[in-house]
Formats: sequence, structure tokens, C-alpha cells
Amino acid sequence: MDLKDKLRHVMDFPKEGIDFIDITTVLQDPEAFRECMESFKTLAEKMGDFDLIVGSESRGFIFGAPLAYRMEKGFVPVRKKGKLPYKTVREEYDLEYGKDELEIHSDAIAPGEKVLIVDDLLATGGTTEANIKLVEKLGGEVTGIVYFIELMSLKGRDKLKGYNVDSIVKF
Repeated sequence: MDLKDKLRHVMDFPKEGIDFIDITTVLQDPEAFRECMESFKTLAEKMGDFDLIVGSESRGFIFGAPLAYRMEKGFVPVRKKGKLPYKTVREEYDLEYGKDELEIHSDAIAPGEKVLIVDDLLATGGTTEANIKLVEKLGGEVTGIVYFIELMSLKGRDKLKGYNVDSIVKF
């Protein structure tokens, strides 16, 4: 199955000139979702040994949590500022127009734990770069980063040099 064919393109969303790639069509199709998760598992296995999967709000949760379950690993959510109930570590990152912040619980990753980062989309790499910094602030080691979709023209991998990166679908 070609998962590219299962994705829906929504032009001019969320603003004019953007070709938004909608993953909900894959999530709604049991065969496509299963294929997607098996592809994530295959990529994850190529990343070497890891202890935890980190997924960023919100679509990183959609893929990261079931992958962690399937691979018998723990799952660590990274959320936007103010959404986690316990003590957090914070990292600021750039948006197209301004800045935002991501947080992780301060006890989510023990020093030396190996981490796989899972997300839906690699565009500019800014969100992933913030995730990496959070993991490393806690003493974790990022062993790999896997995505469902990668937008090659935006060169997000350039911000992730030195890390093992792969994606299921490339545009």
C-alpha cells in the first residue's frame, strides 16, 4: 500500500498558499493506519536500542504512544507550555511569526536513557530541535528520530545534522 495515496491535501489551510497534508484519512482507515504503524516500527528498529519514545503535542502522541505500546517501551509526552501538571523543563523555539515553548516533566527521562523521537511531520525541524534539547537537558541520548511525513523542500534535516533521521513518506 502506498500511504502517500491515503493522505488528503487541503489547499490554502491554515492560510493561503499552504498545501496542508491531512493525516486523518490514514487514521480513519484501519488498514492504512496499521501499515503506517508497522512502517514506524520498522524505522524504529533501524534506529538501534532505545528505552523511551518521546512524542510532541499533539500528532506525535497519535503515533508515538501506540508505537511505544507495540514495542514495549515507555512513552513521554512533550507538551506546550502550561499543560503538564508536574515540574517541567522548558525549551523555546521559533515559529514562522514569533516563538513558542515546549515542556517535558523534569523526571521523565533519567540520565543515560536512550530516546527515540516520533512525530507526524518534519518541515523546518524547529519543533524537533526543541524536543532534542529537552531530552538532552535531562541527560537523555537521542538515538533516532522518525516521522510519518517529511517535506524535503523545507530542509528540516539541516537542523538535525548528527542525528539518525528517517521518514515513511517524503514529499
